[in-house]
Order: sequence, then C-alpha cells, then structure tokens
Amino acid sequence: MKPINAIRMGGTDILPLVEGGKGVSISTGVSAGHWAAAGGAGTVSIVNADSYDADGNIVPQVYHGKTRRERHEELVDYAIRGGIAQARIAHEIAGGKGRIHANILWEMGGAERVINGVLEGAPGLIQGLTCGAGMPYRLSDIAAKFGIHYYPIVSSARAFNALWRRSYHKTAELLGAVVYEDPWRAGGHNGLSNTENPLAPEDPFPRVLALRKQMRAFGLDETPIIMAGGVWWLEEWQDWIDNPELGPIVFQFGTRPLLTQESPIPQAWKDRLLTLKKGDVFLNRFSPTGFYSSAVNNSFLRELRGRSERQIPFSPEALGEHTMALAIGARGRQVFVTPADGQRAHLWMEEGHTEAMRTPDNTLVFVSPPRAREILTDQGACMGCLSECRFSNWSQKPPAYSNGHKADPRSYCIQKTLQDAAHAHGPDQAEVIDHNLMFGGTNAWRFATDPFYANGFVPTVAQLLERIMTGR
Repeated sequence: MKPINAIRMGGTDILPLVEGGKGVSISTGVSAGHWAAAGGAGTVSIVNADSYDADGNIVPQVYHGKTRRERHEELVDYAIRGGIAQARIAHEIAGGKGRIHANILWEMGGAERVINGVLEGAPGLIQGLTCGAGMPYRLSDIAAKFGIHYYPIVSSARAFNALWRRSYHKTAELLGAVVYEDPWRAGGHNGLSNTENPLAPEDPFPRVLALRKQMRAFGLDETPIIMAGGVWWLEEWQDWIDNPELGPIVFQFGTRPLLTQESPIPQAWKDRLLTLKKGDVFLNRFSPTGFYSSAVNNSFLRELRGRSERQIPFSPEALGEHTMALAIGARGRQVFVTPADGQRAHLWMEEGHTEAMRTPDNTLVFVSPPRAREILTDQGACMGCLSECRFSNWSQKPPAYSNGHKADPRSYCIQKTLQDAAHAHGPDQAEVIDHNLMFGGTNAWRFATDPFYANGFVPTVAQLLERIMTGR
C-alpha cells in the first residue's frame, strides 16, 4: 500500500480524506468536528440542519404559515439557525484541526439566503463551501464575499468547463478543490445526464482524467480533485495515489461515516446498514428534484415503484385507441382509455387501489384511498424546500411561485421523509426507517462483508479514519 500523505487544500495541509455532506440532519457538527479533529475535512450539512432550544433539545421543524410562501420563510429561518448551530458545534470539537466545510444543495429552496445567513451568523467557523445538485454559478461570488474556499461538485469535465468559463475564473485563488461525484456510485442525488445510462456505470478513471485535463487547460494543475462515490478501501485506489496523470487526489467518504458512534442516524438505520446485500442500494428517479438518487431498497421505494407501475395514459374524450369509458373520482367523471388499460385499471381497483390521480403527463396512477389522502395532504403542506418541486408544483420564482405544471403524485415530499428518517426514535423506529427515504452509496452493502465491522462493531470517527489510512 502506498503511503497516504497530507495534501495542501484550502490553504492548509490536511489528510486527503473528506467527509461527504449528507443533508437534513445527517452530517452534523458532531460528526464533522470529529472528522476535522482527526486531521481531515469534516462537512456540516446546512440543508435544514437541526437547531436546539436552551435545554439542548432539538427544535422540531413545525410550520405554521397558511401559505407556501409563509412556510418557505419559516423553512429558511430554520435552516439558517440550524446551520449556525452545527457550525459552532463542529468548530468547538475540531479544536482548530483539519478543516470544517459546509455543504449546501444549489437547488434547495432559498439556498443563497441560507448560505449567506449561516456564514454571517457563524463568522470564521467555516473554511469551505461545498455545493452541488445543480449548476452553482454564484458559489464563487459567495465564497469571495466571505473570504473562504469553495468546492463545486460536478459529474463531468463538461460541467466544470461551464462553471469556470461563466464564473469561477474570476475567483480562481479561492477554488479549494473540485469534487468529482460519480453519478453511478455516490449516495443521494446524482448528476446523470440524459445521455448516460443509469444501468451502465462507467469507469471513473477516464472521467476524472478528462476533468484533470480540462482543469490543466485553465492552469489548475495543482488544484486537488476530490473523488466522491464508491471509495471504500484505499488500497483499491492505489493507482490513483501520486499518479502524475491525475495530479493531486483527495478521497471523499459519504456512506461510511453513517456507521460511526458519532453518526446521528437512528440505531435502526445503523442496524439496517449491517444487513445490506449487493444490489440493495440502487438509483431511482422518483425524487421531486428530477435528479436520479441512490437509496436503500425498502417499503418506501417499493410503494413508489408500485405507484408508477399502476399507471395508464388517458384521454378526456374518445380518441384513437382510447375508446373505453372509465369512471374516476367521487363524482364518477368519465375519461377514456384503451380496452387493455381499462381491464388493468379494474383489476387495480379490485385490489383496493380505487383512487385515480392525474399526473402532468396525462396519465392516471391508481392508489388506495389512504394513500391518496396522504399524497394530497403532503402536497398541501409544501414549504418550498426545493427551488422547484415536481411533487407540489412549487417554484420559488415570483410572481406565480409555481413551476406551471400539475403536481405529480408519482413523487413524494422529500423534506417530510428525510426528516422522519433522521429523527426516528423509540420502539417503532425500524418500521419508520423502512417507510422513509434512506440515502446511501451503492457500496453500502460492504458494511456486511468488511471485517472491520465484524460482530456489529461500530467505530468512532477517529477509529474509522485510522482504519482508512491503513488502506484496508
């Protein structure tokens, strides 16, 4: 195993190990602080992070506004207060060691307001901004305003080329590194393009090499690239270490920090990680963002798959092959479907999926009455957690505050399910976890096979970094 040496990043020498950011109360100040204290770059998520009351209890993010815009303002306020709280915790634990980064999603609702609010409220506590889930052109401007480094997340050389030419060339001195997030292997939302096959993962080496060649064309020979997604044992990446073709490389770990003593996820979630098998984590396209995302297969994803499978096109009038009348809704309004689809619809209704919900694509999905009520309730409670949402048709752009499309019942309220998963507790937490979204990288199955976790061993963050540094 090649030696793993410190690397210059963000103006200081640190271990080439970065904690990947995981939103909504998962990458906390505790985890990030301990990662930095061990010499790496810890990452605090400021995507609706937890804040605390005077007694140290988590403040529930309850929304009282009557309109989406009012609830959106509450959400931004929660996010700023939570981000400041987590930054303070991380700074105190790190004790001046390593680096503390803040992770934000560019397509998060109010992203720029949240970033500015957290950095203003926690001056000097955050040394870097990591940002993906979109094309964050203004990330460099925000970093320059506060005099900190920035770390854009891209999935291709082409994406970085666009960011550099439009904006980043003006603040090259603050570009701490470029994060290459593998769109097939990383957990959470991924940047697959329309031309890339989600079922055919590409080798990351030529993609990262292409990114380095693009960076060298801009004079960024010594700016590190952070490899994110699919990294487990560093001995599997020896060809990347000190490789003159690739230049300086840093490795990011997003999934492995989930299973540490400092990780805030519920115990049932940690227990589930230790039982995963290969193939239990995969890409899906149910997210209201429109991006592919990587998550653990559970009853939540199975219900979403079933919802989309119980789907047929329809016409408001008899047209072409749509000759069979089908009564839907409480009023029995007629639509027209093909005879074959009509037979399928009757079978689904006999199974209890009696509610037909319209999609923006002029199709009907069939769900049970309780599920239909839940979908409509969640859509009505939207707080604008995304810049645009397919599930609720929210858009943060005035004057309409709508994306102009019908709300899509094939998706879900991502804020609700991530909050429920992160804060599950008590004797029924395993059931709660199974019924909500569990993001994870596609290598998460390796928890069950890696001898480091034998007999259910859960390391501290410091023990995990020590193990990673051995390469095995």
